Amino acid sequence: MLTIVCDTPGALTATKREKPVPGPGEALVRVQRIGVCGTDLHIFTGNQPYLSYPRVMGHELAATVMEPAQNSRFQPGDNVSVIPYISCGTCDACRKGRTNCCRNIGVLGVHRDGGMTEYLCLPEQFLIKADGLSLDQAAMVEFLAIGAHAVRRAGLKGGEKVLIAGAGPIGLAVAIFAKLEGSEVTLIDGRQDRLDFARTHLGISSAVIVGDGDREQLSDITDGNFFDAVFDATGNPKAIERGFGFVAHAGTYVLVSIVASDITFNDPEFHKRETTLLGSRNATVSDFEYVMAAMRAGDVPDALITHRMSLSEVPERFAGLTNPAAGVVKAMISV
Repeated sequence: MLTIVCDTPGALTATKREKPVPGPGEALVRVQRIGVCGTDLHIFTGNQPYLSYPRVMGHELAATVMEPAQNSRFQPGDNVSVIPYISCGTCDACRKGRTNCCRNIGVLGVHRDGGMTEYLCLPEQFLIKADGLSLDQAAMVEFLAIGAHAVRRAGLKGGEKVLIAGAGPIGLAVAIFAKLEGSEVTLIDGRQDRLDFARTHLGISSAVIVGDGDREQLSDITDGNFFDAVFDATGNPKAIERGFGFVAHAGTYVLVSIVASDITFNDPEFHKRETTLLGSRNATVSDFEYVMAAMRAGDVPDALITHRMSLSEVPERFAGLTNPAAGVVKAMISV
């Protein structure tokens, strides 16, 4: 089977591997779609903190069941969305239902080889039937679920003023589900094309470009109070540190992105505002199910996919996705 390997940062190789054989409790699935994530781009450029090379990337996956496990709830031909966070099920976090931050987690495409290949064997508990969804939609559930999980972490009740820093796919996912909760959403980003995309396709009317006067604009939007909830999806340490200053008194700051560095903040300001600081990692089964229901209901825009390629084209074309001038929001690979 065709498999794309990232041998070292910037180097992708098309190889042939043997089709895997499923073990007990595993299903053999044929990969159909692979969404390209910011994590994949960071692996390609050498900026992913949890990874060793070589690695097969790809964790936003839609697949078709070929060989179900014995006594399976699946049938051959079922289309599924893959939960790529392979959790142990026994650690303290898993026993609390927090499988997204399992102590022994093995994320496909990061800690272990992922989906840029034709076939995978996966434990069936990490597959969800994608009935009523297209293959493209099934492959987008994972990154959307990260946004939905972050919104759930914040405990939004509706009517809050929400700021999302970073208008890449994860930031847009947060925006979609914050809006569904009835929040007033503002985006801030350094790229005008991303903000324009959010206005056109997500209906985000409040957007601020990073630069001189941006803090004053954010203050004006909130009558000087700043935001009930701030979500960082920038992956930039300085942006994360700056975001503390945009949280209203009694507000919440959710760090969705991850950076390979220490983060500092002003403690007197943090205490004065009684800020709630939250990390948000990955997503749970309930987040996946929530996103899939929202997609079936037509609450998720169809325009998020901006670029396409086939698996065989990945070694030649993948580097182009890292160019901001390409205007990539979500690239989708067909197998």
